[in-house]
Amino acid sequence: MNRKWLILPLLIMILGCSEKSPEEVQPNIVVIYLDDLGYGDVSAYGATELETPNIDNLANGGVKFTNGYASSATCTPSRYALLTGEYPWRNEDANILPGTAPLLIDTAQSTLPKMLKSQGYQTGIVGKWHLGLGNGNVDWNTTIAPGPNEVGFDYSFIMAATQDRVPTVYIENGNVVRLEKDDPISVDYQNNFEGEPTGKDNPEMLKMKWHHGHNSSIVNGIPRIGYMKGGESAKWVDENMADTFLLRAQQYVKRHKDEPFFLYYAMQQPHVPRTPHPRFVGTSGMGPRGDVIVEADWCIGQFVKTLEEEDLLENTLIVFSSDNGPVLNDGYYDDAVEKLGDHKPRGPLRGGKYSLFEAGTRVPFITYWKGHINPQTSDALVSQMDLFNSLAALVGGEKQGPDSKNFLNVFLGQSDQGREHLILEATSRTALRKGDWIMIPPYNGPAVNELVDIELGNSESYQLYNLREDIGQQNNLAKEKPEKLKEMLKLFEEIRGTNYANTRELELK
Repeated sequence: MNRKWLILPLLIMILGCSEKSPEEVQPNIVVIYLDDLGYGDVSAYGATELETPNIDNLANGGVKFTNGYASSATCTPSRYALLTGEYPWRNEDANILPGTAPLLIDTAQSTLPKMLKSQGYQTGIVGKWHLGLGNGNVDWNTTIAPGPNEVGFDYSFIMAATQDRVPTVYIENGNVVRLEKDDPISVDYQNNFEGEPTGKDNPEMLKMKWHHGHNSSIVNGIPRIGYMKGGESAKWVDENMADTFLLRAQQYVKRHKDEPFFLYYAMQQPHVPRTPHPRFVGTSGMGPRGDVIVEADWCIGQFVKTLEEEDLLENTLIVFSSDNGPVLNDGYYDDAVEKLGDHKPRGPLRGGKYSLFEAGTRVPFITYWKGHINPQTSDALVSQMDLFNSLAALVGGEKQGPDSKNFLNVFLGQSDQGREHLILEATSRTALRKGDWIMIPPYNGPAVNELVDIELGNSESYQLYNLREDIGQQNNLAKEKPEKLKEMLKLFEEIRGTNYANTRELELK
């Protein structure tokens, strides 16, 4: 390969520079993003009942962050923040989107792939999108735009939303794959199409039973969210999805191995419905949820092997993380609860997906660059939003992520000084992390989401926790530390706006 590569000392010397000299050539960049993977789901992060050797290899060979955060406790907002470098709560539409939602990212908006593309990168996404498509009222039978290709990706092979939502088809560069003209696709999230079976009315057709919410159109024996008609030849086979995305990611690497590339490899595991390929059924002993984590780990190993075989591993910066924390029963009966055993998907943390407690947003977060990053564990506070401006510093691009911070030296393992503070979000509710402390304002609503059995963080009172001393958030210090609470609240309101979130008068007498 005809590339010149900086040795690490020279790279570190220029970390503070916004300009890079013409002879410098950038590394390939890969973001591997899992879906609903918890802090405790990876053996490198303490899991003892699940083995994830390939993820562990990245963690043990790179920087393993113990305070790495997704921006939100749900998927769409976190993906928005990752690609735009902007807090999702600044966009009122950044909520969990249906499959028919319009594109969430404005085509004029700065994005991570646009920035990298401006610096000569080929840019691609393979996997889950879930950021909306088109301008509303999408016609799935023609080229769908705007979408990933209009916000900076040269190549896209995606599913529109999630595996449990219609349309259950792959979309390549705006076009549904394998769609036949005489069998057009229709999608509706309000009304079913005449004569189409549903999970609610036709349980005899199901190979996976729904628990809540997932009782509309049936595809491959699995009931989904939303209604779909047509497109039979285009519908995916759920059990083949991991292999399909892996193959496309490998093909992308091979096609672009002679030029710098950015690949956003957005895997679907372990989101519901959990449908491991038969090769992985029973491999975890925990049912489908454990099996798809094992499957995802294998896929990552195969992908890294491809980089190695193409002589790219030492020229590729890999970032590994998850869009939010874990959930067990998220809409289907799949033994995730019954076969959990001693496994703790959230690790030592409290909460999970949908929650303002730590397990909602604190996730596995790893940076790996063979020969350039020294293996280490870092307690630095970092957010996925920070990848935008940090990678801009690496390649000489403009740092345009409005809430992103340049922590390239932290991601490369050359500093442990991360963020001073970070706003965390869960279904439009927000909290503040500053130093070792986290403050959760009062919120109305249930304390527990009974359907998924996860504590949400809602309370009539302020909550204040010292995470260094109490990582499980069991000891609320709001009344014992009134000055610290006031300090946290002042900063929170400076960022979020005065009296945000129905701020109540402090009862500190």
